[in-house]
Amino acid sequence: MTRPVFRHVPFTIEQDRTAEPEYEARCVSGDGTECGAASGTHGGPGPVEEGRRGRTQESGRRRCRRAVGDHAVPRPAAGLSGPGRPADGEAS
Repeated sequence: MTRPVFRHVPFTIEQDRTAEPEYEARCVSGDGTECGAASGTHGGPGPVEEGRRGRTQESGRRRCRRAVGDHAVPRPAAGLSGPGRPADGEAS
């Protein structure tokens, strides 16, 4: 009977360059409670910033929470040919 062998495989987390980052903002000022007006998610900062300018002009509220998100992918650390497999020339 064979037994499974578990190995620690080092990975790095990298930005997925095939996916665009996402930008958004949400108003966090108001009279006692947060306004909560949100920009929605956009593929660039321009529409978010323009929306915040307009919101500030309309409401006078100046404080917002901005967020930029990206996608991440795990990749085997240098020297590994794939998940759980040693690179060529290394002992298994």
